[in-house]
Amino acid sequence: MSNQTMTVVGGGLVGAAIAYGATRAGMQVRVLDQGDVAFRASRGNFGLVWVSSKGGKMPRYASWSRDALKLWPELQKELLELTDVDAGLQQPGGFWLGFSEADVRARADLLDRIDREVGGIPYQMMDPSELRQYLPGLGPSVVGGSFCPLDGHANPLQLLRGLHAALRHRGADVITGVDVADVQYDRGSGLFEALAIDGQRWKSERLVLAAGLGNARLAPQVGLHAPVSSTRGQVLITERLKPFLNYPTNKCRQTCEGSVQIGSTSEDVGLDDGTTTEKIEGLARRAVATFPALARARLVRAWGALRPLTPDGHPIYQGSTSCPGAYVATSHSGVTLAAAHSFVIGPWMAGLAQAPAEFDVFKGDRFLDPNASFSHDH
Repeated sequence: MSNQTMTVVGGGLVGAAIAYGATRAGMQVRVLDQGDVAFRASRGNFGLVWVSSKGGKMPRYASWSRDALKLWPELQKELLELTDVDAGLQQPGGFWLGFSEADVRARADLLDRIDREVGGIPYQMMDPSELRQYLPGLGPSVVGGSFCPLDGHANPLQLLRGLHAALRHRGADVITGVDVADVQYDRGSGLFEALAIDGQRWKSERLVLAAGLGNARLAPQVGLHAPVSSTRGQVLITERLKPFLNYPTNKCRQTCEGSVQIGSTSEDVGLDDGTTTEKIEGLARRAVATFPALARARLVRAWGALRPLTPDGHPIYQGSTSCPGAYVATSHSGVTLAAAHSFVIGPWMAGLAQAPAEFDVFKGDRFLDPNASFSHDH
């Protein structure tokens, strides 16, 4: 058990997972959570536990995602035993489905390159007749696809609930309704102080910034760089249907309750987390083209949510050199990487384990290069 205290700013999927991992490793942890008024990325997460095609421009991200999937069953089991909350993990494999020959060829080239550069991420390209052996009712618009046996899905909201319950079970101090305005470092005492807009203050020896969109503002205050912007994802949900979809796909997935989740969009709209008729209609049309039987299903809800996105779409994990003990963590894949954030990142940022190998590629400093250009696939 460490005699230090770590403050985690942000109680979403990333912050809660890191905080849980630190608590699990023996750190005294305090989580400052903005609460349900925050732009919860988990609301807009499609729930895929997914590795195939990730890291095409950064091989270390591909291997990081691959290893995270291997840790997920342990996290699922642990949360269920501690809290009775089922995060809904299923890993039967997953399908990417394409509507054009060009897209299918590009997908095959991408997966082949990742397999050559990284390894350990199996895939199989399939034509429509092969796909229908696994996905009965597939529509004629689908011209091909890929299958990765490592992929799966989970329930983002149940995962968040389980992490918060597990934090409290292990004695972490989870404080909700906190809007952190500033973070400060006292070099004399070596202590960090988080200041809320209502005047509350908390001191600790270690600090983790996992505040999603708020990291862009808070990170420079402790010598870190985290340029994140928002991307809106709109998602649809149907009524509960008789089970027909045994595998998650990139277009839709059937939950264990029977409803079908359809998603999602990626829109640059600032801080607008609303919905639009145009995008809802587009998602619905695409879903029906994928599985025509969905034309008879009733939509019961549509919503939008904001998720943080770096310029290249890959995570930021970095410790501060000017303010030792401060870290920043930002990721667009809070569900896929949840187990790795718990079991690897949490102990590292708590100072109770070494940094993962070859992790310098994830430093936010990569975006400071004036000669570099960045793009992402979202």
